[in-house]
Amino acid sequence: MTLRLPGPDGALRTYEPRTDPFTPGSAAPLTSRTVFSAAHVVADPFADAGPDAPAAVDWDATLAFRRHLWSHGLGVAEAMDTAQRGMGLDWTGAAELIRRSAAEAKAVGGLVACGVGTDQLAAGTTAQVRAAYEEQLAVVEESGAQAILMASRALCATASGPEEYLEVYGHLLRQAAEPVILHWLGPMFDPALEGYWGSADLDAATETFLEVIAAHPDKVDGIKVSLLDARREVDLRRRLPDGVRCYTGDDFHYPELIAGDEQGFSHALLGIFDPLGPLAAEAVRILDTGDRAGFRELLDPTVELSRHLFQAPTRFYKTGVVFLAWLAGHQSHFTMVGGLQSARSLTHFARAYELADTIGLFPDPKLAEERMKNLLAVYGVDQ
Repeated sequence: MTLRLPGPDGALRTYEPRTDPFTPGSAAPLTSRTVFSAAHVVADPFADAGPDAPAAVDWDATLAFRRHLWSHGLGVAEAMDTAQRGMGLDWTGAAELIRRSAAEAKAVGGLVACGVGTDQLAAGTTAQVRAAYEEQLAVVEESGAQAILMASRALCATASGPEEYLEVYGHLLRQAAEPVILHWLGPMFDPALEGYWGSADLDAATETFLEVIAAHPDKVDGIKVSLLDARREVDLRRRLPDGVRCYTGDDFHYPELIAGDEQGFSHALLGIFDPLGPLAAEAVRILDTGDRAGFRELLDPTVELSRHLFQAPTRFYKTGVVFLAWLAGHQSHFTMVGGLQSARSLTHFARAYELADTIGLFPDPKLAEERMKNLLAVYGVDQ
């Protein structure tokens, strides 16, 4: 069976789907790296909700996907930007997601860390930003999950320089009950975060970031860096205090960063590990044995798909993530919170399908093929 897929030039071309999926070798725990997948939420397709209405979430399907990730040995990074924080999922919905996911993690013995932000606040004073962070930190800690201090749009808009960042983060770290993960999300993921840490100069911003960590090393489990700059991440992780981990958030260079070099390596907290879950976990198990070449041999071919999903405008990568979850059978529909399924083109979807199919990402290739045919038919492409 072949499919006619639209190419970048708009012309239809023939593609022959593979018939054999990738099959993980085991479900053994991961030992050499701590690996989180930032997980997406599944929208309720039958909710009468417009783009500006509160998110309508299919909780059963959303939690089932998290159980899928845990079953392969991955941790879940909850209520992050992959879950459409700030792009359809408001704080009320995120708080419910955190409570539900943390409870589910306890029930199945899964690792979970949850995003703490300020998205209940559009703008405000530094004191109001601090209070918003505190409210969210309390929800995460009460749920029993680890906290990830996410970058704040409101703080970025309010702060006049590095001093406000040092004050707000210092206050939060002093009161955190357990060590947290600090998250530096670059403007390619969220344009409202341009100039975070008090400067648009990344070297100056890095110094402020490191100053926060150096002042509270016992309260920082690690940092997640999402700047899509491998060299900068390596330089930064080499300057971290002993015991503070680097979790790569670089969806362009993750194989080399996780594999590491003679001076260290990065753990992982990645949006691309949502669709790559079983394959990524198997690659890390190979790395656990010391086989760095085998790890790269399995994971390197996934980078082309990741770069495709995360192409500019990068913040819309969630559309491709959910599209692949639908094709893989993790949800029954391709509907997203806020109608974000419309954020990418048919040619983008066709290429994502081809790249994912090529690496055997679909557990049921026939199902993926049929769903891709259905989508093509909606766009007027007959087979």
